[in-house]
Amino acid sequence: MGYYDDNHIENDPETDGKSRQTRETRMRGGWFFSGFIGAIVGMVCLLIFAPILSDLGVFPYQVSTGAQNGNNVSNPTFNRQVNVNVTSSVTEAVDKVSPAVVAVINLQKANFFDNKYTESGIGSGIIYKRDNQYAYVVTNNHVVSGAQKVEVRLNDELKTNATVLGKDALYDLAVLRIPSKNVKSVAEFGNSSKLKRGEPAIAIGNPLGFSGSVTEGIISSTNRTIPVESNNASIEAQVLQTDAAINPGNSGGALVNIAGQVIGINSSKIASTGSGTNEGVEGIGFAIPIDVAKPVIDKLETSGKIERPMLGISIVDLTMVPNEEVNQLQLPSSVKTGLVVTDVQNSSPASTSGLEAGDVITEINGHQIKSYIEFSTYMYTQLRAGQTVNIKYYRMGKVHNAQLKLGSKTFS
Repeated sequence: MGYYDDNHIENDPETDGKSRQTRETRMRGGWFFSGFIGAIVGMVCLLIFAPILSDLGVFPYQVSTGAQNGNNVSNPTFNRQVNVNVTSSVTEAVDKVSPAVVAVINLQKANFFDNKYTESGIGSGIIYKRDNQYAYVVTNNHVVSGAQKVEVRLNDELKTNATVLGKDALYDLAVLRIPSKNVKSVAEFGNSSKLKRGEPAIAIGNPLGFSGSVTEGIISSTNRTIPVESNNASIEAQVLQTDAAINPGNSGGALVNIAGQVIGINSSKIASTGSGTNEGVEGIGFAIPIDVAKPVIDKLETSGKIERPMLGISIVDLTMVPNEEVNQLQLPSSVKTGLVVTDVQNSSPASTSGLEAGDVITEINGHQIKSYIEFSTYMYTQLRAGQTVNIKYYRMGKVHNAQLKLGSKTFS
C-alpha cells in the first residue's frame, strides 16, 4: 500500500488517480471560495468609498445613498453627469444678432369697405439703428410691396406698427421706422468687401413663418451678379452667393459672419421648378452685400427715395436687332455694340439734346456700351441725376456727339 507525506508521494496503482482528483477538487474549491469572499469585500468597499470618490471627482457619476421602504438599508444611486459645452462661435454669433432680427408682416384689406386687415405675406427685417424715439429696420422692398399696413414682430413676439420711410425696387430694399420703446438690441453691420469664399455664413430669419430660424453654410461667391429688372430698367446686381438655406420668409433677414456682424441682406434664391435647368437645385441663395446696401439704406432713411439718372428714351440692345434692320442703320463695320433708340419722350433730356429714334448710342461719358444691361448698371451706379454727360451716337452711319443733362426717376 502506498502512502504520502508532505515531502514524498509514492505512486500506487489503485490510489494514485483518486488522490490526484481529491487534490484538484480541494484546489478548485479553495479558489472559488476565495473569489467569492473577494467579490463581497469589493462590493462592501464600493458602497463605503464610492460617494467619497465621487465627491473627489474620480468617478464621472454623482453617487448618493437613500433608504428604501423605511429600512435603514442604503443603496447607491448613480446619476450620469455629462458636461458638454455647446457654446461655439456660431452660437455666439446667433445670440448676438438674433434679438435684432424681426418679422415684417405685410397687411392688406380684403376690400375697400372692409376695415379689417389680413396678413398677405411675411418676411424678415433687421433693426440697424435706434434712438430715444425710434428704431429703424431694413428689409426687402418686395416684402412690403403693396402693403396697406405693415407690422413688425419683435424677437420677444411683441408686435408694433411700422412706418415705411422709403423703398427702392431696383436694389430691392426698404426702410421702416418703429417706436424704440421695446427695442432691446441693434445689429452691427460688418464689411462685405473683406469676405472670403468658403468662410462661414449664417442666415437668420422667418422662413415659412418659423420665427428666428437659423441656417448655416458658407460664402459660395463674393462677387456674383444676377439680372434685376424694375420699371423697364435692368441692371446686373452684385450679390453674395451662399449655400445657407434661404426660403420664403427669409427675405430681408440677416446674413451674418462668424463675428456676429451683418454682411448681407437675404433677398432671393434659385428654386427648383421640378423640371428644366433648375430641376433639383438647392443651396444657391443670394444676399445684397451690406457695403452695397448701406448707401441705399442711408438715402431711404433720410429722403425716402433714391433718385437715379434718366435719359428719357426707349432703347433696345443692338445685338438683339435682326441683321436686316441693322443694315438699314448704315453703321460702320467696326460698330458691333450699342443701344438703338426706338422712342424719345417729349421734353425729356434726350429730346432736348436732339436725339431721335433710329440713333445708335455707343458711348456715354467715354464709357463704351457693351450691352443694355451693362449700360444700365453703369448709369445707375456711376452717374447721378442732374449730371451733364457726353453722348456719342451714330445717325445714318455718321458719328455725332451731344451734351445731355440727366433727368431723374425713382424706383419704388
